[in-house]
Amino acid sequence: MEALEAFQLLELRVGRVVKAEVHEKARKPSYKLWIDLGPLGVKRSSAQITELYTPEGLVGRLVVCAVNLGTRVIGGFPSEVLVLGVKDEEGRVVLLTPEREVPLGEKVF
Repeated sequence: MEALEAFQLLELRVGRVVKAEVHEKARKPSYKLWIDLGPLGVKRSSAQITELYTPEGLVGRLVVCAVNLGTRVIGGFPSEVLVLGVKDEEGRVVLLTPEREVPLGEKVF
């Protein structure tokens, strides 16, 4: 399989966080997120992004999500999408986000 084919297997979409709260049952500090992915609906995610973000600060943010990896149950919470980020020089997760407004559910290519 060539690199482009491998990349195309992963479906990445843009969504907006519409609700966020502390995930108290997760083993590692995490938030429960509800993400509006436009035509795909609102999907849930458990995200370990507590060092740089607060639940209040996440609501309204655009995020990039992998939407076709299946559902994992984390601390009793179904995590349907994976929110993407990168680590900064101190190992804290920084969210990947479009640099301007784009339609919700738009595919990353």
